[in-house]
Amino acid sequence: MRLAKPILAAATAVATVAATASIMAVTATPSAAASLLPAHVFTPYFEAYSGDNLATASANSGNKFMTMAFVQTASVGSCTVTWDGNTSTPISSSVFGSDINTIRANGGDVIPSFGGFAADNGGTEIADSCTNVASIAAQYENVITTYNVTRLDLDTEDNSLTNTAGIDRRNKAIKMVEDWAAANGRTISFSYTLPTTTSGLAQTGLNVLQNAVSNNARIDIVNIMTFDYFDNASHEMANDTETAAAGLVGQLAGMFPSKTQAQLWAMVGVTEMPGIDDFGAAETFTTADATTVENWAVAKGISSLSFWAVERDNGGCPGTGGSDSCSGVAQSTWQFSHAFQPFSGGTTTPTNDFSVADSPTSASVAAGGSVSTSISTKVTSGAAESVNLSASGAPAGVTASVTPATVNSGGTATLTVTTTTAAASGTFPITVTGTASSGSHTTTYTLTVTGGTGPPPPPNGLVNGGLETGSLSPWTAQPGTVVVGTPVHTGSHALSVNATSSQTGEADQTITVTPNAGHTLTAWVRGNFAFVGVTGGASASTWTSSAGYTMLTVPFTTGASGTITVFVHGWFAQGTVFADDISVS
Repeated sequence: MRLAKPILAAATAVATVAATASIMAVTATPSAAASLLPAHVFTPYFEAYSGDNLATASANSGNKFMTMAFVQTASVGSCTVTWDGNTSTPISSSVFGSDINTIRANGGDVIPSFGGFAADNGGTEIADSCTNVASIAAQYENVITTYNVTRLDLDTEDNSLTNTAGIDRRNKAIKMVEDWAAANGRTISFSYTLPTTTSGLAQTGLNVLQNAVSNNARIDIVNIMTFDYFDNASHEMANDTETAAAGLVGQLAGMFPSKTQAQLWAMVGVTEMPGIDDFGAAETFTTADATTVENWAVAKGISSLSFWAVERDNGGCPGTGGSDSCSGVAQSTWQFSHAFQPFSGGTTTPTNDFSVADSPTSASVAAGGSVSTSISTKVTSGAAESVNLSASGAPAGVTASVTPATVNSGGTATLTVTTTTAAASGTFPITVTGTASSGSHTTTYTLTVTGGTGPPPPPNGLVNGGLETGSLSPWTAQPGTVVVGTPVHTGSHALSVNATSSQTGEADQTITVTPNAGHTLTAWVRGNFAFVGVTGGASASTWTSSAGYTMLTVPFTTGASGTITVFVHGWFAQGTVFADDISVS
């Protein structure tokens, strides 16, 4: 994980393992035989260096499956791994073996995790430390046979993401172990745990996977750490998990073109950090987020769900971020564990989900006229549920409404769009959003207005970016966010964002820009913690604190749809933010 873990001092340097791919001899009594992990499994991390008892933590939390962190060398240059780089806790059935047997007797299992931030930062990750591929493979095999495990996790971050020699050695060793396992009738899978952005892996993470492909190393799971973004943006962490995973699936599709979407989603793992992460309050994963993510993970059919770490799953330090021993949010002990535990084997009972579509998807209307389209919903998983329907994105001089505003999934409604002669000529996306207890989905209706007398929209679809109409439309915003006459950057109006102790005052506008292309969002803002950015078909943001108007620019690249949502907001209890002259080029 990204948390800096203490590197325990080694008593003495450990002798280098002989360069051999054959299995190392195990003199201690091995742990009880493992069974295959469930196809969909919740395996939170356990801090093996914490001094806590593994079996007790499993029993008290109710977590049958645990990922054990971390396995690393005791010193740079060593080819022998121990638990947490501590020579007093070697890889031996006498160390954790009885705890693992107890967990297995209760129907669970463990996953040893190699690396972690401290090892990756300090050069004691096995593939960074040891320069002999066969010796690295032998260490993997020793852990597999000592504890009879069927999966190894490789937590690769920080310096390990840019150590190209280490990356290549690690993947060559994985391939060697996979060949050894096949020849010896063993089942073993490998999971890469990697940092992520809110839209998928950064290039360094992709490089790790691409090198694995080039070495014919089979990577079964790509486990993304959906926290510690450190991008100075505010985050809705459950939503960011979904966009990060969707971005990853798109990246995996490029590397594995023969796999179906279901197979690609089955390669995905997600690790959260309950409560306030290392960045601070802007990145807070709530107990409500946990429920949302578990439902989503079941519906998508991802392979693994986890969090860092079991020791954090309590509310003992309200307001504290990045602690190893508590979440920093109000919660009952083990609340996050209990929210995620149904995921193990959870795809046998699908959660509710639905889809939204419009037909026809576009129309042309003369200014002053009206058009309509059918909005249909379908049950895609589980049972029918109540879906609230709303329309947004109508430009000045155009109104859009959905009737009825609520249907049961499987039902239909009608989107009616009415224009006035003052509407501008042009093509405008209108977004219909369906919201239910399981989440929300959207569909886009493309409206073309002809013969209008209103001013033409600016390039690439953003309307009323200077707020010079004197009204918010087509922006939508949280209560209290309004158009004001002062202070302005240019013209006569600006946006006043009402950030309070309970809301950020966010204002949004959904637009369609050129798909698969680079764009730049520009806005002039003033106030404390003024955020601007885009979500949806692209994800990028920035922020500043300034007593006077300051220009912010946000470059982004769109996906295939080109539909994005531009947003402006402040931050909780930090005062009013003003925005003006917002544009997309």
